[in-house]
This record gives sequence, structure tokens and C-alpha cells, in this order.
Amino acid sequence: MQFINDKGALVCRRQGETLRIEAWGADSLRVRATMYPAFSGEDWALTEALPTQTAEIAFSEEQKREGDGTYRAYPMATITNGRISATVNHGGVISLYRDGKLFLREYYRNYGGSITRESHCLKVVNREWRPYTGGDYRLAVRFEPNDGEKLFGMGQYQQPYMDLKGCLLPLRQQNSQTTVPFAVSSLGYGFLWNNPAVGQVSFGKNLTLWEADCCKDMDYWVTVADHPKGLLCNYTAVTGRAPMMREDAMGFWQCKLRYRTQDEVLTIARRYHEMGIQLDVIVIDFFHWTVQGDWKFDKTYWPDPKTMIDELHSMGIKVMVSVWPSVDRRSENFYEMAEHGLLMRTERGAMQTYDYQGDCVTLDPTNPETRAFVWEKCKANYYDLGIDYFWLDNSEPDLGKYDFDNYRYHIGPAMSCSNIFPQWYSRIFYDNETAIGHPGVVNLLRCGWAGSQKYGNVLWSGDVPSTWESLRDQVAAGLNIGLAGIPWWNTDIGGFMEGNVFDPEFKELLARWYEWAVFQPVMRLHGDREPFTIPALDDRDWGGGYLHTGQDNEMWSYGEELFAIMKKGYEQRRALKPYLKQIFAEAHENGSPLLRAMFYEFPEDEKCWTLSDQYMFGPDYLVAPVLSPGAREREVYLPAGTWQDIRTGETFAGGQTVTAAAPIESIPVFKKT
Repeated sequence: MQFINDKGALVCRRQGETLRIEAWGADSLRVRATMYPAFSGEDWALTEALPTQTAEIAFSEEQKREGDGTYRAYPMATITNGRISATVNHGGVISLYRDGKLFLREYYRNYGGSITRESHCLKVVNREWRPYTGGDYRLAVRFEPNDGEKLFGMGQYQQPYMDLKGCLLPLRQQNSQTTVPFAVSSLGYGFLWNNPAVGQVSFGKNLTLWEADCCKDMDYWVTVADHPKGLLCNYTAVTGRAPMMREDAMGFWQCKLRYRTQDEVLTIARRYHEMGIQLDVIVIDFFHWTVQGDWKFDKTYWPDPKTMIDELHSMGIKVMVSVWPSVDRRSENFYEMAEHGLLMRTERGAMQTYDYQGDCVTLDPTNPETRAFVWEKCKANYYDLGIDYFWLDNSEPDLGKYDFDNYRYHIGPAMSCSNIFPQWYSRIFYDNETAIGHPGVVNLLRCGWAGSQKYGNVLWSGDVPSTWESLRDQVAAGLNIGLAGIPWWNTDIGGFMEGNVFDPEFKELLARWYEWAVFQPVMRLHGDREPFTIPALDDRDWGGGYLHTGQDNEMWSYGEELFAIMKKGYEQRRALKPYLKQIFAEAHENGSPLLRAMFYEFPEDEKCWTLSDQYMFGPDYLVAPVLSPGAREREVYLPAGTWQDIRTGETFAGGQTVTAAAPIESIPVFKKT
């Protein structure tokens, strides 16, 4: 092993591999390795300007006992940046320390390694590079497990488990699944897999294994702190923080699948206005266009969108319009985009990536020419008419089949970079809106990646079903995506699909979901409500049949009882506006999520590390959603302090579990006093 101090970075060379470890932010290290002559030069999520801190590098020796009983000195090196340090032994095995205490070590079971565990004959190495013929590498990086460790973050997965220890997670973007590969450990460190390649991670009991299916470099970043708040602060300092949320987007958003005409939108908005209910945002969903990829209103049903938008603005309502990344072959833009290489490429077979209501190919947002082309169209056809926000749907992107080995982008094979698609897709709008001075970019996306928080992205949890199981999954998803650095997040209130408006059981679920949404970063009523009995407007064929619209989905659509619940929740939300401004400001200033796992505010309380069905909304409000049908009370754990039930004013001493009433009109919420 050759060790070099390269201007404060530790460089190690062995058997064709170059390893580089350097200071990268406070108490943090970036670790890269490659089998190429040089690194790719990609910083991926590590986009922010770096502090000028200098790491300390020391070279030393370790004594290793040989087979004949004698000891031999082997070279090793250590790099230290504040509270974090890493040692590399003569076999290239990395060990990471916080304040001198080991917290993570690469897994190595081969001859010549300085590891105390047995079974070196397994011939398992810490970094395994498997080359593709004539191309890049499939990479596996292994770490020793830590008994008793809890792991959180990593984005959004549809499962009830907040603690990810023992979970196998695919690193790939799909509808309702968002990979943001930053993990927060109960041992006081954070770990970013700074690689947008398709792959997977296993947080096993016997092994932690990170895999990238196609890459040039190994690249990960590690930070340490005393508590999760410090880890998120360090992480967002190097990946970026959310802008300050616009105050006029903090209230209630009205949405459904789908408002089909200009008259429908205005009718709904006028009724809310007459009732004295202020909409912050009304959303115009998909197929308001002619065909996918035209990115403009269909004049048949939207004859004068400028006048419509002006009237909505006169009522104080911002207007959001849906944009998809799919381009139908019938689109007026398809031929030009295909000829200029602005679309995803297929490696084999037909040039098709998406087949919903058309024969489509997905745009390639990694190509700067694509970004310029799409923005030019959307600016002329939407923004210049007064559209305030964009709903960037299908932003994983949604694909007809997730054969990543069949797709290629401007920046490389899809297997090497697919996970960064939603971030580049959002930048078509964020970068261009920012460049022309748009005040406070707020765009809604179904997916994101590490660093997406800095591009004005509100993520939502995707097309989830209207079930109690799904509701429970969304609570865990919202808390973990916040721990992965994404503070602007929400769900479709009531779930997206399978909710029958005439079913009393669905109405109960909708009530509980709505009550929870009052205490989400964004409060948005949306869904594709059943039964699908509303007649089509015409018989146009969008590639296999007419497109339905869901049942009505406004506050008044579900009867007097639910309207009273929703109106009360709306008023609660408006009353929270000063507090919302405070916690959105925290997200902007230090990276704290709005939805906070209990241990985020109470890291010294061991019980808080086990709770996944209640959370803190900012530092002051403890929210306990009702997650099962028929429940009219639930247990709530109150950490140290004094807590007041916001509904009754009754106060409770912390450090105990209480049984809180949960009538259909409300969920338990306690304020720290």
C-alpha cells in the first residue's frame, strides 16, 4: 500500500485502486475510490461550497503477528477532520472513528487484513469491483455490522418500519418509492451513499452491503455529531438546504383527479371563495393538454386560461399545473426532440419508455439542451399566462418497464445515474424560474434524490392506496424522508386510489388522514375517487380508451359530518401560520425537517428511538395520528416536560404514557409548554 498526503487529502494506492479521503464539511469526510487512472470529477449531491478546514494526516505502523509467531510492522495512515477520523491499513481497509471511538469499519475476510475476526479464508473483500466488458464496474462495498444500532432516513419506502436495521432497500426510483441514500445512525453518525446508480443496500444483522450496478467511482460521505439535529445540519450544509417556503403556500391546497375544464376549476374556486374558505393553491392535473409532450392547454376545454388564472389570482389563489416528462409520438414536439437527442435512448428494441395513454418516450433532463427546450415551451404556454407553480408528476420517471439496463441518458447509462433523474427534472423549472427572478419557487414532485431539497421541491408520497395500512406506511415514510434531508413533504389526503366516496369506512379513513395532514408541511386534498361513473366529455382515444375523472373531492363532497371536520382542520391550519413560518425557517436555516421523529427532539430518551406512530411537528407539537379503524382513543408517550392537550387545555407531566381521547372529530395533539 502506498500512502500520500496530497495537500491535506489522504491518497492510498494498491493493486490498481486509488483511494482518496478528504475533509468535506464540519466533522465530515468524503471517501472515494476508483479503478480508473483518475476520478470522474462528479460531486453529485455534494454541491455546496466547502469550509476551508484542513485535515490532519499521520502515517504510522501497526504490528501484526505472523504465522511463525513473530511480529511484523505494516504501514497505516490516519486522517482527522475535527471529531471524525479514518484509518486505512496496509490492506486498504477503512475504519472510522468519532472522538477516537470506532463506529464503522469495512468488512474484510481475506488473507493479509488486519481484522480481529476469524474466517479470513472466506476471501471476501471490503470493496469489490466487478468490471463490465469494455465499460464501468459493478461495485459492492461492505461494512461490519453494529449490534444494537438503529438506522433511519434513506428517503421514502412503502413499509411500516422506521428503523431500517434488518431491511433490504432497492436504490431505484419508482412511483411511491423515493431513494435518498442518506442514513442517520443512533450511534451518532450520518452516511451518504453519494452515487446515483441503480443498486441496493442491505442493513443486515451480519453485514451492511451497499451496491451500485454501474459506476466509475466509489463515493460516500460520513459525518458525526452528538445528535440527529447536528447530523442533519452537517449534511444539509454540504448538499444544500430548502429555500424559505412562501407564506402563501403554507395553507390549504385543493386538488383532485382531474379538473377537466376551465369552468370546473372556476366553479370550485368560486364556491370556496363564497364560503369564506381561502385556497392557497388550486391544482390543474394531467390531460388538460392535447397529448403528452405538447405542454399546453387544450383549447377545447381551456379556451381562455389567462382569464381563468387572472380570476383565480383575484381570489388570492395560486395556480399549479401538471407537467409530465413523457412525449407522445403524436406530440408537436416529438420529432424535433428525437432528432436533437433530447429524449431518453433505448439500447435495444423499440424507442418507447412509457405507454400510459400513448406511445411515449421520456425526456432526458440530464441534457442541458433538453432543459432549455422544455422550459421554453412551458414558459410560453404556462408561466407567461400567470401559472405560479408546476406539478412535476411522474418524476421518477415512471416507466413502462423498469429495465434500467435498456435506457441511456446524456450523462451515461441509466444504471449509472437514474436516481438523479427527478432532481434534474426539477431543475428545468427551478433554475430557469430563479434566473428570471421568480419569487419563491415551489414545485410539487413525486420523487427526489439527495440534495433535491435545495431546488424548491415539495415531494409527495406518490399514488398510494386508500387503506389503513397505507396510512401507517405514510407516517413512517414522512419521518424517514425528513431524516434524509427533505423537509417539504406531503401525502394525498385520503390516499390516491381505491377510495369509494359512498363507503363509510373510506370516509372514516379520509377523516383521520385529513386530521393528520393539518400537521404536515403541505396540506393537500387529492385523490382519484371511485366509483368511475362520471361520463367522458368526448370519445377521443388517448391510446386505448377515454380518460376517466374521479368523483368530487372538495371539502363539501363527503357530507356534513366530514365537512365540519375538514372546516375545523382548515381553521387549525390557518391558526398555525405563525408557527409554520417558524419551522419552515428552521428547515431553511439548519436543515431540520418539519415532521420530526421523536428522537430528533429527545435524543436522550431511549423510548423515543422506538416510536414510529407519533412524531414532533417542529419543536413544540406532538402529533399522534389515529391509524386504525374504529379507534376512539390511543396511547401517546409524552417525553420529559409539561404537555398540554390542545383540544382541552389539560396538562400532563412528561415521562409517561397516557391514553388520549380520539373522537372522530380530532386526533391527539399535545403542545410542549
